[in-house]
Amino acid sequence: MFRNRFAPVLAIAAFAGVLVTAGCVSAATKPPAATATATASARAAAATRGTSNIMIYGVNTDGAYWHAIISGAIGDYGPAVSIDPDGTVDPEHNSEMKLQLTHGSFRIKIAALDKAFVKKTSHEPIYPKTCSDLISATASVPIVAGSGTGAYRGIHGTFPVTITLNEVEARPCRPNSPSAFRTQLITVAGSGTVSFG
Repeated sequence: MFRNRFAPVLAIAAFAGVLVTAGCVSAATKPPAATATATASARAAAATRGTSNIMIYGVNTDGAYWHAIISGAIGDYGPAVSIDPDGTVDPEHNSEMKLQLTHGSFRIKIAALDKAFVKKTSHEPIYPKTCSDLISATASVPIVAGSGTGAYRGIHGTFPVTITLNEVEARPCRPNSPSAFRTQLITVAGSGTVSFG
């Protein structure tokens, strides 16, 4: 009986204690304004430099239009298009590629990668019996200086990447003479250190 009478009083006292404790913890865990500003600045600085993992891919296309996904220091995605330095579309994709991401854009130089890849494709089909190919080439693709817009203004760095083609060609296929493909996937992937902001 006494327990029931004192229960509301104990409950109120406990609730008040929680409020006081929460207030103390809250006040104790909040950093001073100067520390909070320094912490925010440190986070911003850390977010503008780091490793980014890039993947550009084209499905059933040898053309200029691709897709890009970047994770790590950059977490973004969007279309990618092969261009000449003057910005015109380049279906031969042997100069630059513009990544038009959701938070901004920048360009990468793909000429060395294209050259390495074309050299490897000169022996198609790789598997003549099945009219299929698996071809890879590696090169570094530097970011074009001054090309960053939006969140990527001032971006610089380089991505060492590997381009890989996996395809089944149309029949009949002939040695050293690539034919039309039935299905194809091309990926460009790698990780590099970038700075921006």
